[in-house]
Amino acid sequence: MQDSPNGPPRLILASSSPYRRELLERLRVPFEVVVPAIDEAPLAGETPEITALRLAEAKARTVASGLGTATRALVIGSDQVATYDGLQIGKPGSHEKALAQLQAMRGREVLFHSALCLFDSGSESAQSVDVITRVRFRDLPDAALEAYLRAETPYDVAGSAKSEGLGIALLDAIHSDDPTALVGLPLIALSRMLLAVGYPLLEAK
Repeated sequence: MQDSPNGPPRLILASSSPYRRELLERLRVPFEVVVPAIDEAPLAGETPEITALRLAEAKARTVASGLGTATRALVIGSDQVATYDGLQIGKPGSHEKALAQLQAMRGREVLFHSALCLFDSGSESAQSVDVITRVRFRDLPDAALEAYLRAETPYDVAGSAKSEGLGIALLDAIHSDDPTALVGLPLIALSRMLLAVGYPLLEAK
């Protein structure tokens, strides 16, 4: 399997998330978006870290399996799982569930597992990492939570708090090695992976 005849390998984001797409655009590299068709439900007895890592790799491998073999591709898969007191928190999907999530998390520390996988279709090898972000939520009244949800409608993000938007007002502190991990795509880790496989990330364009 060869690299693209006109340059570096194809870079593919295996995600339907507009937030991950916006983050990847920061690296100023050409990429494609392919939405993977997988079941994202956690398995019985699975830890949040394992769930996130498994789904990130499954997304990348699923998209890679549908590609042709003429050119090499680097496929990016990512998944995020939030947890507190050992309970997994997913995307709420509705106003009522989002409110219940925020009520349960106020005044608490929540861990966000942002898993990343870079799958190289040329070598059929994968690099994976789980970037953990510790977030402490403010102890806010229901009226404040309702006002936030009406303004932001964050029903498609784990934990219902969009830190890149008004959701930052819900948070008291954020601790992480990668400031982009909480939004959904750890760019520090991704840059490290891309450079490790020789992708020309920092070459003059």
